[in-house]
Amino acid sequence: MQDLGIGELARQTGLRPSALRYYESLGLLPAARREGGRRVWPATALRRVALIRMSRRAGFTLAEIRGLLDASTARGATQQWRALAERKLPDLDRVVRETQHLRDAVAACLACGCMNFADCELLASDPADAPDDGSTTAPESTPEP
Repeated sequence: MQDLGIGELARQTGLRPSALRYYESLGLLPAARREGGRRVWPATALRRVALIRMSRRAGFTLAEIRGLLDASTARGATQQWRALAERKLPDLDRVVRETQHLRDAVAACLACGCMNFADCELLASDPADAPDDGSTTAPESTPEP
């Protein structure tokens, strides 16, 4: 496997070099070796960055990711990952529900067809009154007090 300079690692991962330096400073990436004054990582850093990015998309904090990476070589790492993932699932479920509500609201707006934002009944409704059952039906509007 070939070593990767910071520019090449950034290009292949889609991250900025500053993000890679930040991850290194937090201990998420191992300390880079220096060649001619520039940072160089082994090609295995690609997989580690992919794990960091996947974990971030799943809602894990950088501190949680560091804990997982630090434990990855220790006994019990699988159990630690399982416990953390089980605690994170309710958060992910909430994000999925919220995203589905947003999607439903956009679909309802398209289905309404009024295309008059000033008078649209869907936009006039209070988001707190939105149904929590996944339906796209907007609540009946009530006059403002």
